[in-house]
Amino acid sequence: MAREKISLQFRNARPGDRDAIRKLTLSAYEEYAPLMPSHWEDYRENILATLAHVEPAEQIVAERGGAIVGTVLLYPAGTVFSGHDNVSITLASPEVRLLAVAPAARGQGIGTALMRECIRRARRSGAAVLTLHTTDLMHVAMGMYERMGFKRVPEIDFHVDQDLTVKGYRLNLADLPEGP
Repeated sequence: MAREKISLQFRNARPGDRDAIRKLTLSAYEEYAPLMPSHWEDYRENILATLAHVEPAEQIVAERGGAIVGTVLLYPAGTVFSGHDNVSITLASPEVRLLAVAPAARGQGIGTALMRECIRRARRSGAAVLTLHTTDLMHVAMGMYERMGFKRVPEIDFHVDQDLTVKGYRLNLADLPEGP
């Protein structure tokens, strides 16, 4: 008997999703803890702080069969962040942050589908460009971003310290065919 494939649904997160999103996001990122021992606790605290106050981002969830299997934040252009060394950064374009897929649901195209939803929403907002930041530790995600057409943009990198560079990527939305 063939297993029925349940389709993926996207929606904005609701207040009641907060605990599930936090748990899913931490479980997705915890694999990096042993790879970044000197930075993990700060990174974990940053994830928790970001998830506690997501505004003005759109917090998008991917749901399958009523369960949240992925989540991402899409910040609008103009969002101001307090960066490292208390330097303020204003986003020139929408930016994707904290893409997370439940470990048990990986390899099913959920991360790509969430990124396509971000692209669709960025286009709908009239944006010409979509950006994101990632690290070499996240090589699977980096490969996905590059396959989707994101290009490295070193001028938007930032350095946590001498041994950790957070790399900037940009997708020119005009380079993509119409549709998601």
